[in-house]
Amino acid sequence: MAISFNKKEQEKKKQRKKVEKQKRKEERKSNAGNKSFDDMIAYVDEYGRIVDTPPEPRAKSKIDADSIAVSTPKKPEEDSVLTGRVEHFNDEKGYGFIKDSNSVEKYFFHISNAYESIKQGEQVNFELERGPKGMNAVKIQLAEEKK
Repeated sequence: MAISFNKKEQEKKKQRKKVEKQKRKEERKSNAGNKSFDDMIAYVDEYGRIVDTPPEPRAKSKIDADSIAVSTPKKPEEDSVLTGRVEHFNDEKGYGFIKDSNSVEKYFFHISNAYESIKQGEQVNFELERGPKGMNAVKIQLAEEKK
């Protein structure tokens, strides 16, 4: 069952809330008045913790900016020709996938990067090139049979 108040009671309630809010605001102002600016400053120590004491001045070591190396290490040069097997080839659309013999990776290829008579299941040699959606097989040639 909903409790209804008349207008006078609602106005009195609003007025009481307003007075209580004003009292809380004055209390915060009076309590904050005894704090100085120095009490409100926080510092970060050498370990990244927030502390209220300023850091101690001490001898700082000089670092030569030229001695800092910012780069990625180069990959060791490896044989760029990979071997694999044609897992799937669609004659109508002219694309397929080659599964690398040395890993479980499959690479997309287009007929323009392969010899014309490529068939599914053939062993091929290929190189990799970055494409818009990942690594693509290029320079695809039929692998020589090992005897």
